[in-house]
Amino acid sequence: MTGVEELLSADVLACADELADVLRDAVEGGASVGFLAPLPHAQAAAWWKSRAAGVANGVLVVWVARVDGRIAGTVQVALTTTPNGTHRAEVLKLLVHRDFRGRGLGRELLATAEKGAAARGASLLVLDTQTGSAAERLYRAAGWTEAGVIPDYAADPGGVLRPTTLFYKRV
Repeated sequence: MTGVEELLSADVLACADELADVLRDAVEGGASVGFLAPLPHAQAAAWWKSRAAGVANGVLVVWVARVDGRIAGTVQVALTTTPNGTHRAEVLKLLVHRDFRGRGLGRELLATAEKGAAARGASLLVLDTQTGSAAERLYRAAGWTEAGVIPDYAADPGGVLRPTTLFYKRV
């Protein structure tokens, strides 16, 4: 059984170890999501715990997809708080554990993030992803529009600089 749920701040703290497993799996699988390999579990869990404050303050929303009770994937939306940007939000860290890929969880999490951001007043979403990645194909298939490519934007988990594609979508 699969389900997507929004996490409260306390939930992020309570699930930090399980969320760390998903993050570590993404990094081990080569995803350029801000971390270098190897990513120690304690570092990944601490990063997740640091996200709880943003959730508590209402500037970050975190959802998880569960399969048979296990967190199989996650996505975040960062809401813009500047007066001239409250209409936009950024989709962050759409991650699906390799054990659960190919089941549509990425599409489900992305759709949830889009709807959740719109429900909070965002009409424009932005994101970035490694050029040529499976995530890039997902965003294109979901109707996101490419805004451009930045060469050597971020290092992949192995430390190699890779290009990043910027996307936007009106919701």
